[in-house]
This record gives sequence, C-alpha cells and structure tokens, in this order.
Amino acid sequence: MNSSSDLDAGRAAMTDWRWADAWERLARVDGQDGLGASDLALLATAALFRGDPRACIDALSRAYTAHLSTEDAAGAARTSGWLALDLIELGDFTNSVLWAARAMRIVNAMPEPGALAGFVRLAPAVGQLGSGNNAEAVHAFEEVLAIAEREADRELAALARLGLGKSLIESGAVSEGLGRLDQAMTAIAAGDVAPLPTGVIVCGAVSDAVLAFDLDRATAWTGVLGRWCAEQPQLIAFSGQYRALEAGLLLVRGAWAEASTAVELALSRFRAGDYRAMWGAPYQHAELSRLRGAFHSAEESYRRAGESGWEPQPGLSLLHLALGRTRRAQDEIRRSAAGADPLTRRYLLPAVTEIEVAAGDHDAARRAVEELRDSSTTTSTPMLDATVVAADARVLLAEGRMSDAVNAARTASRAWELIGAPYEVARCRTLAGRALRALGDADAAQKEFDAAHTVFLALGAEPAVAELAAAMGDRRAGALTARELEVLRLVSTGLTNRGIGERLTLSEKTVARHLANIFGKLGITSRAAATAYAYENGLV
Repeated sequence: MNSSSDLDAGRAAMTDWRWADAWERLARVDGQDGLGASDLALLATAALFRGDPRACIDALSRAYTAHLSTEDAAGAARTSGWLALDLIELGDFTNSVLWAARAMRIVNAMPEPGALAGFVRLAPAVGQLGSGNNAEAVHAFEEVLAIAEREADRELAALARLGLGKSLIESGAVSEGLGRLDQAMTAIAAGDVAPLPTGVIVCGAVSDAVLAFDLDRATAWTGVLGRWCAEQPQLIAFSGQYRALEAGLLLVRGAWAEASTAVELALSRFRAGDYRAMWGAPYQHAELSRLRGAFHSAEESYRRAGESGWEPQPGLSLLHLALGRTRRAQDEIRRSAAGADPLTRRYLLPAVTEIEVAAGDHDAARRAVEELRDSSTTTSTPMLDATVVAADARVLLAEGRMSDAVNAARTASRAWELIGAPYEVARCRTLAGRALRALGDADAAQKEFDAAHTVFLALGAEPAVAELAAAMGDRRAGALTARELEVLRLVSTGLTNRGIGERLTLSEKTVARHLANIFGKLGITSRAAATAYAYENGLV
C-alpha cells in the first residue's frame, strides 16, 4: 500500500476511533515520507490512546515545529498547550511549564487569539490546583471559562468547568464544585467534547464524586465512562482507570467477585500502557486483598500504589491496624489527614475514627466524628450520612454509651442497606451486637452476630470473620497444639508449606497435615483466613 493510501486509511481510522489501526498507518507514512503538522497531531492522539504517551509527546513536539515552520501560530499554540497538559499527566512539571510559557508567548502575539487565549491558560491553572493553590486555581479556571463562553467554545468550557469544579471541591465548596462537574458531564452527553477531553473529564469527575461520598453520581458517571470505553475496542488509555474506579464501586456494592475481575483488568490495562491507572489499579487490588485477608499481597500492592506519588490511604493505615501495628496506623493516618485538602481529609476521617478507637484515644476519635458530621451538613449524601452514623456508633461503643451505640449502629445498618452495601451493613450489625451483649441482651446480640457472620462468609471477608469470632469470645486457638501454633504463625508470615517445613525441619506432607488440622479446629478454609485469625487473636 502506498503512502497516500496509508494516510487516508489512518485518517479514516482516527474518525472511527480505531486507535491502533490509525497509529499503524500514520506511523508508516511518518517513517517513509513524514507527516504534516495536522497529521502529526493525529498520530500523537493515536499514540496516547494506544498507551504510548512518550510517542505522543514526540509527535506533538514535531507537530509544534511543523506549525512554526509554516507560520501557523494558532496550530503552534494549541499544540504547545496540549504538550503542557500531557506533561503534567506524566509528572514532568518542569517541561510542562516551559511549553505553557511558549503557548502564552505565541497567543500574546496574536491579534485575535479567540478561544486559544483560554486554552493556553489551562495548564497553568492545573498547575495551581496540583500545587494546592486552590483559590488561585479557582480564579484561573473562572478566567478560562469566561473566555470559552465569550467565544462559544463548548469543549473548552467543559474542560474549564472540570478544573473549576475540582478546585472548588478541594477548597471545601463541595456542593458548588459538584454542580460544575454536572455541567461538564452535560457537555459530554451532548457530544460537544472530543475523545481526549472526554476521557479526562469523565475520569476526573468520577474520582471527585467518590471522594465526596456521592455514590449516585459516581455510579452514573462510571457507567458513562464504561460505555465510552466499550465504544473503542482498541482503547488502552483511560480503560485501566475506568476498571479501577469500577472495582471500587463494586466493593461497596458487595460484588467482590466482579470487583476482582475489574481489578485484574485494571492491572492488565495499566501494564499495557494506561499510566493513569498507576495508582488506582494497585490500590484497588490492595483493598480487595486486605478485605479478604491476603495481607502480604495487600501490602505489596499498597507499596506499588505509593510509587505513583499518591499516598495509598486510608487503605494502608487500615492494613497496619489489621496486622496489629496500631501505633503505626495511628501515626500514618494522622499525618495523611493533617496534610490533606478538605475533601480528601473528610474522606480519611472514617478511618481516622476507627484507628483512634483501636488505639484507645477516644477523644481524638470523637473529634474526628464531629468534624465528619460538621462537614456533611452542607453536602449531605446517603452514603455520607450512613458513614457519619456508623462512625458515631463505633465511638459511642468505645465510650461505653451502649444504648446510644445500639441505636446508632442500627440506624447506620439500615442506611447502608438502602444504599446496597452489605459489608458495611454487617460491620454495623457487629457493632450493634457488641453493644447489646454489653447491655446483657445475649439473644439480641447473637442475632446481630449471626446476620453479620452470614454476610462476611458470603463475601469471603476472612478478617471480618475472625474479628467477629473474637467479638463473640470464640477463641478457638486454645485447642491448637504447640506445633500447630508454630505452623499458624509461620503461615501468617506468607511462607509456603515448603518454607515452613524448612524452618521447622518438617516434610511438606507433615506441614500440610498440621495445616489441615488447624483449618478443621478453627473452622476456616484458607491460608488468608488463618492469617487473619492469627492477627485478630494476637498470635503473631
């Protein structure tokens, strides 16, 4: 096929959102005869969508040079503006600033830059937001939005509303910020936004809805993102981030098997090139592993999530708590909460409450609950309301206010049930059971425990099963022999049967027999459950 045919086929593939096909054809022409500026921009977009951001940067850089060579100031400004934005995504802030400055210089020299005057301001505004200068970011995005509305540029307006919404939310104006995100999503639905800005806007909106405990928006917008990804079978970029976001929602809904599938797809897409999933994919894998009791796997995945530059919180602190590292959990969650923006801090407060209770600092736990309650008054959602009452129930129980704890736990349980979050329902029923038992109502307590136990078993929430057993006073480890206790402790370190045998000078067959006896005596069926039981009962 000649270059002309390849070029036509590449352009057609771009129109049809067949990114890999477009890349193949356009790259072939680029290698043979070279591409003009506009086709280099197409090549860059195809590279980004197929998971090769560095090739995208290279093509855009050459497109910029080509625009300059033909004295196309508008093309050069737009290209350098996109380079500045893409480099922020890649964490190359120094070069992003340089490209943003180039874009500004070009636009300032244009007699009538039109909407470009707003577009080239996007990267500096994003930089302000990323630096925590929320007030400056709000002002910057408002300027971009004003230009977009004056020039009737709906795509630029949608991007400005995304940035403005995020800036307002991080400033604590959550309700107003979510309203701006609603407007940006309306532009997506109307078809006013090209593919690349669409991915940026929808992923950003879902992430903020999750942080805002807005399950309805998060679910609806994740559905939009999923349908958009499904329309592009060759899409790599954004697809891993979508699966990670989906996994988080599935965990809340109690669909843990489906969440496991979504997590694996997120990790696969991350490995294929979706760098936007560098935090979400390993973090959600860690969350699922922690909830199931695969603590070693969880710790490794939290470590990988942390390599992205974003803290793997609150999950990592909750893992430390599950592993009996209470002081470390307390120190890390306090540090994270102290340095967070208002929205992220509020998202961390439920974990702060749980960890402070476990650490015995009931005053700190009460302060966290009241802060959470106060922050919910202006932006109430069903999920946030349930979270506040559940946290209050935990603190009331710790404070010895048992009747109040029962009422709060039951209120929270009903709220979570309406949301469709079975794991949280079961956790609240466990709290109610503990309070009822303290009040001397053993039958009512047992009813709550039994209901929670059924849910935890169905989900495979082995640590919660072990915690419930401890709450019920069921400490079956006393029935284990000294050798079985040794094996159990080594299982909890992640050693295989061979590794345990080498440590204790036993054959693998003997270790397997001891492990079978442990499973039978403790009423469990997996190494994860054995590990969880060992930690919950202070055996390690």
